Amino acid sequence: MLYVVPTPIGNLEDITLRAIRILKEVDAVISEDTRTTGILLRHYQISKPIIAFHKFNEHVVVNKLADRMEAGETMALTSDAGTPGISDPGFLLIRECINRGIEVLTLPGPTALIPAVVNSGLPCDRFSFEGFLPQKKGKNKRISMLANEPRTMIFYESPHRLVKTLEMMIQLLGSERRAAVCREISKIYEETVRGTLTELFEYFTTNPPKGEIVLVIDGNKE
Repeated sequence: MLYVVPTPIGNLEDITLRAIRILKEVDAVISEDTRTTGILLRHYQISKPIIAFHKFNEHVVVNKLADRMEAGETMALTSDAGTPGISDPGFLLIRECINRGIEVLTLPGPTALIPAVVNSGLPCDRFSFEGFLPQKKGKNKRISMLANEPRTMIFYESPHRLVKTLEMMIQLLGSERRAAVCREISKIYEETVRGTLTELFEYFTTNPPKGEIVLVIDGNKE
């Protein structure tokens, strides 16, 4: 069996009692970064073998892990932070387990997009999660395709690309489009900056952002 276990995106207390119990019961923990997962397990006094599973080796080890579960082992899949499969490794293993008839159970838990869209002050009854934009080729096209999207849009972005992304969105979505940048959610320096795309561009041009970033943008109301 495979348990998909969300892990804290910041504060280590942001984990469910059930997730802690599952991590204690499984035969092994599959991890995007063994060091990050090791910190979490030590914090909760959990001692389990940790197996690395990330974008650089997932195609190589996915069948080996599925073979072990077919043979009777139960494993927990985790990512660095949040829910595996949401802009994190995990999809390949989950799909392989499902294809083989191995039971997959996903626990509810932390993910950055939900607190960001709620805290943005923008409509959150309907929204579109877009994940990370293409880093180079296709970024302009992707944003252009979303120009008429009526729902609130949620993006993940890196700090060193944020200002450039905001500049591109001003050109393609309009300078007065409402938005919010949610930074370092659930961490010591958590910050939400709200305003128009132009206001956010000006703010982060003079205040270079750091840490994990979620960009929330109002839909096209016209």
